[in-house]
Amino acid sequence: MSHTEEKTSVLLIYTGGTIGMMKNPVTGALENFNFDQLLEYVPEIKGFNLNIYSIAFNPPIDSSDISPESWSQLVKIIYSNYEQYDGFVILHGTDTMAFTASALSFMLEGLMKPVILTGSQLPIGALRTDGKENLLTAIEIAAAKHDDGTPIVPEVCVFFHEKLMRGNRTTKVSADNFDAFESNNYPLLAHSGIELQFYTHNIIPYRADAVLTPHYDMDPNIIIFSLFPGIQPNTVKKILNDKHINGVIFRTFGSGNAPQKQWLVDALTKATNSGKTIVNITQCSTGSVKMSLYETGRQLLASGIISGRDSTVEAALTKLMFLLGSGRNAEEIRRCMNQSLAGEITI
Repeated sequence: MSHTEEKTSVLLIYTGGTIGMMKNPVTGALENFNFDQLLEYVPEIKGFNLNIYSIAFNPPIDSSDISPESWSQLVKIIYSNYEQYDGFVILHGTDTMAFTASALSFMLEGLMKPVILTGSQLPIGALRTDGKENLLTAIEIAAAKHDDGTPIVPEVCVFFHEKLMRGNRTTKVSADNFDAFESNNYPLLAHSGIELQFYTHNIIPYRADAVLTPHYDMDPNIIIFSLFPGIQPNTVKKILNDKHINGVIFRTFGSGNAPQKQWLVDALTKATNSGKTIVNITQCSTGSVKMSLYETGRQLLASGIISGRDSTVEAALTKLMFLLGSGRNAEEIRRCMNQSLAGEITI
């Protein structure tokens, strides 16, 4: 495609995942294909009046192997190409897509251009693939502008099966269905039907004075663990006393409740007093933590635990990684966890 100043430009970043795979005719196994062949498999891309370029991870990464180092690589690519492109589309495996979208929302501070993650449940070369529609619509969204030339969606998003969702509000909910992602605690940003309908009142407003500040350091010394009836003291204490763990995503019952056991209160208090950051999020797929609602929650509040409000697991984890990696002290982390940094929680 020839480059003209008038055309909107979009950069495709292929990390790996099902969307970029083809079936080996001999073994039947799915293998990554050369992403330079994209136009061969999706010739519809030529129909866009856009400048579209691509870059690929070498080698591509299965989404199960995505790590904080992968997120840093994506941040470097976006930051180094930020002035040259109007929008970015990241092709990513579905298993950890919500983690990557959440992480990027914090690591790309001051982002004011679209970064749209998408993928597919079937390879793009499969007859019934969902990959083509997801990819084509993601490109359209990344290029979409208001009449004044500002981007319609200046934030990190996930587009999947007709739905545009805020990246740090998204969770994968199905391993089998095309409709694989949900944004349970925040409304859609757009819906793709016969027309592409944006819900601009749900989208982070564009700010002309914003400056992109990239962040690369994430602290992975965090653990997620869920309460369950009958959980044993030794299990909890072993986790909370581990000197290598700096933060805990503590998945509780209902609106943030835990068993009224003194050993649990003591263990949590000891851990927070030692400097560990513990964030309380609900195991429920919708709703918010309200620790002051019941006595079982007030005990946790008194232990020094931070409310994760209506955060997803993915957003709570990556936000805590980001804050711990930034070198903030415990009080600053506590304050930031109760602020919405990128639209990830409802205040």
